[in-house]
Amino acid sequence: MKKLKEKKHEKANESILVVDDDEGIRKVLTEILKEKGYGVDQAETGVEALKKTEATYYNLALIDVRLPDTDGVRLLAKIKETKPKMRKIIITGYPTLRNAVEALNKGADGYIMKPLDIEKVFAAIKEQLKKQRGEQKMTEEQLVEYIETRVKQIKQKSQNETILPTQPPKQ
Repeated sequence: MKKLKEKKHEKANESILVVDDDEGIRKVLTEILKEKGYGVDQAETGVEALKKTEATYYNLALIDVRLPDTDGVRLLAKIKETKPKMRKIIITGYPTLRNAVEALNKGADGYIMKPLDIEKVFAAIKEQLKKQRGEQKMTEEQLVEYIETRVKQIKQKSQNETILPTQPPKQ
C-alpha cells in the first residue's frame, strides 16, 4: 500500500509538456496523462513551448516534429541547450529514417510514430522518467558523499589544529 502511494506521489510531482499543433492530440494526451496522475501542460507552437520551459520545470516533453513555427527537432535542440535534464520524446505522423536519426542525434530520448499507441506512449514515458529518477538519485548520492567527505576533512583539520602545540603568548 505504501509503495502504491509513493508511486502516485512520484507521478503527481512529475510534469509533462505536450507540444503539438493538433488541438485534438494535445487534449487527448493531456486528459489521459492527467488521469494517470501526471501534471500536464500543453503548447501549440515552438515559441510557446520555449517560453513555458523557461518559466516552469518539466520532467518530460512530448514534441511533435511538425509545428507551425519550427521543426520539432530544432525545438528539441533548443530545449536540450537550456534544460539538458528534461527528457524529450519526439512524436511524428511523418516518420522517416532521416527524422529519427536527426532527432536522436539532437538529443531525443525517444521517438514515437502516429497514430499514437497509448500503451507505447505510457511505456516510453515511464522508461524515461525512471531513467531521470535514477540519474537524479545518483546526483543526490554524489552530493551526500561529497558533503560527508568534506565534513570529515574539516573535522580532521580541526582536530589536527587542536593537537598541535600552540606557542605561549608573548609577554
